[in-house]
Amino acid sequence: MSSPTLIACHECDALQRETPLPVGGTARCARCGATLYRNTRNCLERTLALTLGAALLFVVANFFPIMGLEVQGVTNATTLFGAVQRLYDQERTAVAGLVLATTIVAPATQLATLIYLLLPLRFNRVPSGFALAFRFIEAIRPWGMIEVFMLGVLVSLVKLAHVASVTPGIALWSFGALMLLLAGGAASFDARDLWHRVEVIKQGRRVTGVDTMPMAN
Repeated sequence: MSSPTLIACHECDALQRETPLPVGGTARCARCGATLYRNTRNCLERTLALTLGAALLFVVANFFPIMGLEVQGVTNATTLFGAVQRLYDQERTAVAGLVLATTIVAPATQLATLIYLLLPLRFNRVPSGFALAFRFIEAIRPWGMIEVFMLGVLVSLVKLAHVASVTPGIALWSFGALMLLLAGGAASFDARDLWHRVEVIKQGRRVTGVDTMPMAN
């Protein structure tokens, strides 16, 4: 008889036994009520779809102008990287580096690493360096600040509207949709299901849409 599997609550550290869950069910801590784990069908496939959509929007957002400004008949528009370059040209190196790291490098790295992890798993293959890539994405996730960037852009739009004619560009709408897809991907991502998928593939089994995470009896 196998020993029961224990799980520690990430909020209060209480040790509890894992119990079987129906599809869509959620297990909560008996002490503090925090969510311990879920049993969600196809959560990794959903995360992969959202990540691929976010990657496409990220490319669009970086190649098209964020907004256009018209002052006394003179029109000017710039991309996100153009704004970073303009800050650098104005000798605001620290601000330029911060914007570059948090709105371009970190989100691009996060999306690329997620695709690197999830796409091979979708075809029943474990990518090389899986554990290292997983730790890396967990470390870089807090540095992606698309939401902060969007808030700053909205504040700037309100202020600039008093002195110029402002036209939102394709990139601005793309960043808005990107923010929603990133939030949806983060909400659907389940690290427990990810590791379970890896174990199933290493055991030589094919993962199907009806596979669920085994629970201790």
